[in-house]
Amino acid sequence: MRKLGHQKHYYLMLLPGMVWLVMFSIVPMFGILMAFQNYNPGAGLFKSEWVGLENFKYMFQLNDSKTVIVNTFIIAIGKIVFNLIVPLVFAILLNELRSLRYKKLVQTFVYLPHFLSWVIMSTIVIGIFGYYGVVNTVIGMFGFDPKLFMADAGIFRQLIIGSDVWKEFGYNAIIYLAALTGVNMNLYEAAAIDGANRWQLIRHVTLPALTTTVVLLGVLSLGNVLNAGFDQVYNLYNPLVYSTGDILDTWVYRLGLQNLQFSLATAAGLFKSVISFVLIFISYRLAYRYADYTVF
Repeated sequence: MRKLGHQKHYYLMLLPGMVWLVMFSIVPMFGILMAFQNYNPGAGLFKSEWVGLENFKYMFQLNDSKTVIVNTFIIAIGKIVFNLIVPLVFAILLNELRSLRYKKLVQTFVYLPHFLSWVIMSTIVIGIFGYYGVVNTVIGMFGFDPKLFMADAGIFRQLIIGSDVWKEFGYNAIIYLAALTGVNMNLYEAAAIDGANRWQLIRHVTLPALTTTVVLLGVLSLGNVLNAGFDQVYNLYNPLVYSTGDILDTWVYRLGLQNLQFSLATAAGLFKSVISFVLIFISYRLAYRYADYTVF
C-alpha cells in the first residue's frame, strides 16, 4: 500500500489514456454483434433479428468481396516487400557516404514525407500523375498525348505501392541505420586488409550484419497483410479503378457509411480483424523462433 501511495500520481497520469482506450477501443467492440444480426438502427443492437452466419455467407457470395480481398493482398504484400527492400538499399547507400553534413541533409529530405498525412500526399501524387500533372506535361513536350494515370486500373496498384514506398522508405531506413551502428568496425578493417573493395565489404560484412533485422521486420510485417492503407487508397482511388484499387477497408466504408449495410460491413470488418489477429500471432511466434524476439 505504501508503494501504491508513492506511485498514485503515475496512475492518475495513466487514467485519461485508459479511459480513452476503454471508450474508443473496448466499448465499440460490442458492435461486432451486428455481424450476426440483420441490424436495424430503430430496433437497436439487442433487439435486432439474429441471423447467425448469414452475413458472412452472403459476403463470400459477392463478386466484390473476392475482388477486394485479392486487391488487399496484392497491394499489402507489395508494400511489405518493397518497404523492406528499398529502405535496406537506401540505408546501405547512405551508410557509405563519408560527408556527415550531406548525409544529414539527405536524411532530412527523405524523412519529411513520413510526417505528412495522405490528404496532403495524395494532392502531391495527383499533381504529379494527374491529367494536367508534371508527368503528362513532360510527355506532352515530346509530342505524346496525355494519359489518365489515376484512372487507369492497370497501373493503379503500382501507383499505390510506389507512392507508399516513396513516403515511408526514409523513415523505415532508421531501423537499418541503427543496426549498422552496431557493426564491429574491426570487421571492415580486417576485410579491407584482406583486399576487399567497397562492394565486397557491403556483401560480406554489412548485409550479413543486417540479416537478423531484415528477418525480424519481414516476419513482423505479416500482421499487415490485410492492411493495404485506407487513408492512401481512399484519397487516391475513384470508381474507374475499383477493379484493382478497391480494398477491404474502403469497401467496408462504402457498405457501412454510404450504403447503410451495417451488418454486412461489420461482418467484413470482423473477417479482416480475425485474419489479422491470427497473422499477428503467427508472426510473433516466427519472430521468437528465428530472431529470438519477444514482446513480453
